[in-house]
Amino acid sequence: MKEYLSLSETADLIGKSKETLRRWDKNGILTAVREPVSNYRVYKKTDVQTLLGSLLEDIDENQVCNFAEPENHYSVLELFAGAGGLAIGLEKSGLKCVALNEIDKWACQTLRLNRPNWNILEGDIKHFDFTKYKNQVDMVTGGFPCQAFSYAGKKLGLKDARGTLFYEFARVIQEVNPAICIGENVRGLLSHEKGKTLAGMISILDEIGYNVVPVQILKAINYRVPQKRERLILVGVRKDIDVDYQYPKPHRNIYNLEDALKKGELFNSDVPNSKGAKYPDYKKKVLDLIPPKGYWRDLPVELQKEYMGGSFYLGGGKTGMARRIGWDEPSLTLTCSPAQKQTERCHPDQTRPFTIREYARIQTFPDNWQFSGSVAQRYKQIGNAVPVNLGLEIGYSVIKFLNTYYSHMK
Repeated sequence: MKEYLSLSETADLIGKSKETLRRWDKNGILTAVREPVSNYRVYKKTDVQTLLGSLLEDIDENQVCNFAEPENHYSVLELFAGAGGLAIGLEKSGLKCVALNEIDKWACQTLRLNRPNWNILEGDIKHFDFTKYKNQVDMVTGGFPCQAFSYAGKKLGLKDARGTLFYEFARVIQEVNPAICIGENVRGLLSHEKGKTLAGMISILDEIGYNVVPVQILKAINYRVPQKRERLILVGVRKDIDVDYQYPKPHRNIYNLEDALKKGELFNSDVPNSKGAKYPDYKKKVLDLIPPKGYWRDLPVELQKEYMGGSFYLGGGKTGMARRIGWDEPSLTLTCSPAQKQTERCHPDQTRPFTIREYARIQTFPDNWQFSGSVAQRYKQIGNAVPVNLGLEIGYSVIKFLNTYYSHMK
């Protein structure tokens, strides 16, 4: 049984930043110790569990359960839909997708293959007019890419964002006039252009009639996803609506790779066999030397230098490089290409990348959700997706919001 947790593992488990944990160490709230073998500063698992229990004692059980039943028929228009991770989650929560827009032809094929009844709008969002959905849709959502804006003045307006995909996201919201809009993006949006990009987005939503809820980073591991993935969530509520939106509450249980790939609480069977990428011979020889939960620092020093190249001399731990995932930990964030250089996510027992179905499991896609295109295209679709269970929890939070809104209208 594992006795110690690293700083990163403890931060993920408790849901606090590394800086907070370092401060707690100094103040004696949660004291780090020296791991006997490596001499690294780590935390005793029993100490973390004790603290975690005390942190959660005051949380009402009903708050942790995010489930909500729709009291009306609620509809969603999804933009930048990808392979359907968010859409499946929203559907499972009880929301109905009236249309999904996506430019990638393989992702569109995936959506049609699995949901022939969905209205898939394939092509560049710029070429679609959504005015027919005006006042007919409760929510507009989508994972728009992170792009810099061209500033025309002190306050960024909608016209200044032309040519970006956030402009199209905002344009559609303006055309449709939903009660709520939700955009999702990478954590890096917080610091993109020193925060100006996010500030510009908030300014634009304000201009078109939406109050933005304080932005949060949702950690997928807190929402029944066995993966250390983080997504920035941008929520806008129409200004005439006097209802607060509440983000979904984090769950207590953290699921690991074993929960993803083996029969258990998340899935009722072991992961099905499927195709997968392979490592080149040189990389395989290197990763053969890495133990479960290990990474490039477990290699002999000369091989570290050879494998890492110039990265060896740069700062930072680079713990995702030459990384073999352990059964008893969540996966690192999946990338679009599982065998790409220096972002390895190696299987615990076998020296290979995760297969297509293993990738899908880690993103909590159901086993019957099929992906179209080449093996590379399928990995890309899965790697870009919103985890299905995270989408489900967001769906419940929206349903709670809409239930309250419509009950006030009666």
